[in-house]
Amino acid sequence: MDTIWLTGAQWLAVLRIGLGLWWLESWRHKDKKAWFERGTGIAWAADVAAEHRWPAVRSGFATVVARRPRTMAYVVVYAELALGLGLITGFLTPVALAGGLLLNVLYFILMIHDWAEQGQNSMMALISLVGLFGMSWQTWSVDGALGLFR
Repeated sequence: MDTIWLTGAQWLAVLRIGLGLWWLESWRHKDKKAWFERGTGIAWAADVAAEHRWPAVRSGFATVVARRPRTMAYVVVYAELALGLGLITGFLTPVALAGGLLLNVLYFILMIHDWAEQGQNSMMALISLVGLFGMSWQTWSVDGALGLFR
């Protein structure tokens, strides 16, 4: 076969952009008013963390998140937006991939008891790893156009 529909690098870019769209959808569907004014997202996570089987998760959540729920609500919501935009445009892609991987690992650990949620977190983490090690920012990206992260 002389021609291939897309190159390997282009398929990695498709995967990166798809992951960015997934993060953007996660941001889009959140009820921001509920998150920012009523703290529903953080309150829900606090309930989950309080019942977590691992003491480190309970104490870590209490120490880092529970003390500043409003700030953490903004961090989570706008991190998802930044990840989505960064991955779609390919801007600071390695940072976005590593940040997304970290966020998915944190979500995975928090929700370890709920296997129904783990498929999404596992696949998003896997795509982040593939995108990171496959250097998915080299094609169809601002990073590639600017010659960053070669």
